[in-house]
Amino acid sequence: MSRFTTPFGFETTADEIIQKIDLRGKTAIVTGGGGGIGTETARALASAGAAVTLAVRRVQASEPVAADISRATGNPSVSVRHLDLADLNSVKAFTGEWSGPVHILVNNAGIMAVPELQKTPQGFELQFGTNFLGHFALTAGLHKALAAAQGARVVSVSSSGHLFSPVIFDDLNFDFIPYTPFGAYGQSKTASALLAVAVTRRWADDGICANALHPGAIATGLQKYTGGLKTPPPLRKTVPQGAATSVLLAASPLLDGIGGLYFEDCNEARQVAKRPTDFTGGYAPYALDPENAERLWETALELTA
Repeated sequence: MSRFTTPFGFETTADEIIQKIDLRGKTAIVTGGGGGIGTETARALASAGAAVTLAVRRVQASEPVAADISRATGNPSVSVRHLDLADLNSVKAFTGEWSGPVHILVNNAGIMAVPELQKTPQGFELQFGTNFLGHFALTAGLHKALAAAQGARVVSVSSSGHLFSPVIFDDLNFDFIPYTPFGAYGQSKTASALLAVAVTRRWADDGICANALHPGAIATGLQKYTGGLKTPPPLRKTVPQGAATSVLLAASPLLDGIGGLYFEDCNEARQVAKRPTDFTGGYAPYALDPENAERLWETALELTA
């Protein structure tokens, strides 16, 4: 089966993606929009006229970021709201206070390779709780707002790190399996990819499509910790290049009606039979498996109830 391709690639920037796209009248939420590729994604969407909300843990630190985006794009509709994805109470407060449609939801925020086992306030392993469960609760809580947009898109920022682990349904919180930073990170990013599959399967009739992506190896604060990796990624992207695939999935008309796929370098990634040792990319079959996606959705509903 042929893969979905675009004219863009590894070196494409967010600005190149957003050229000639008009998002005036549309509303976007970008989690983790206070830094890194989240900020660049938000800036690109704002430059096309979207009203953008940066959903962040540190509101005060992110307000100058929103102001800078407004100045750079000439778009006054850039705001900041508090959201702590590790705390389900914070997520419920965010969704409960939201009003109006959401045309674009970019589930971008994340933590990576936490050295020691830590738990969220609700008792979930920190990376699974933050990277996946928080975003699941956010997405589910915004369902009506997404459906009201009539053609909404959900962007799920996964990672090539998903190749380190499937979702371990029988031990999500490492109560039995010895904790490893990249094993836990891999599980959370596999779950992030499965979220896109489940959203598309369940909500396509509401006009909602979702896709997952690997942004690439980028020189941001998230990737400072590399313990356990013997071979570092050979090529690093700039932040504008790293945000390009997120912006493509969020806004490009090329993706109209396309969902449930995994992208890297602005194109659908290839499926691999085993984890590459040279960081050449690709996705594992378990990360897009419909049965895994359905099981994870039902599990997440129970965990976040």
